[in-house]
Amino acid sequence: MPKTRTQKESIVSSLQEEVNGMKSAVFFNYFGLPVKEINLLRNDCRKENIGYKVAKKTLLKKVLAEKGYDADLSGEVAVLFGRQDEVAPAKVIAAFAKTHDKAKIVGGVLEGQFITADKVKALSRLPSKQELLAKVVGSIASPLSGFVNVLQGNLRCLVYTLNAIKEKKS
Repeated sequence: MPKTRTQKESIVSSLQEEVNGMKSAVFFNYFGLPVKEINLLRNDCRKENIGYKVAKKTLLKKVLAEKGYDADLSGEVAVLFGRQDEVAPAKVIAAFAKTHDKAKIVGGVLEGQFITADKVKALSRLPSKQELLAKVVGSIASPLSGFVNVLQGNLRCLVYTLNAIKEKKS
């Protein structure tokens, strides 16, 4: 049964809301996936605060065209919207596609441009924002901890020397 104009308008408005609030998006073809497996993907998306939408391609292309994204979508397409982390949607769908052969990455949107499926896969191999922040903190803390160890080494040597002098005298 075809959708009414009001239903289409509500779908377009919800898609516009998601597109306006996204940092990145990943499009994938879900043809042939059972509902049970799609629900597993939806649960993973909820855990990572990623939006999951399925809509008609014409409506999706209309919303993307309004924002200036030239998306080339084919097949039955679902969208994962990254709200906080740019890499999270790519990581979630890449992990899902490894265990489910029927899920095919079609492309994505990153920094205002449409990216190919290969770029989405490359993006999925990047560390997450939290991992990168942890590495930066570790890099900053490393010289400081080394400096502390050097200072402790001098004190340790002084204590050893004083103990050796004490033992020699006794």
